[in-house]
Amino acid sequence: MKKFLFDLKKKKYFKLILFSIVGFIGGYAYYYFIGCYNGSCPITSKWYTSSLYGLLIGAIAGFPSGDKKNQENRNERSQE
Repeated sequence: MKKFLFDLKKKKYFKLILFSIVGFIGGYAYYYFIGCYNGSCPITSKWYTSSLYGLLIGAIAGFPSGDKKNQENRNERSQE
């Protein structure tokens, strides 16, 4: 298990997976503690819609950006 987590950290999408899991848990927690139980709220009335919405928000927040590539290109240009 430790080797799997260590290899996962090396991979490109570790941040995306981590934020997605946290978003899923956060979505379920929102449903459980705050959610709408009478069915009039389309996102928070069912646990799976709230959890999937949280997963989507987490995935958007954790999506890898191209900052490292852009920073490396800027450093190479400045050294020339």
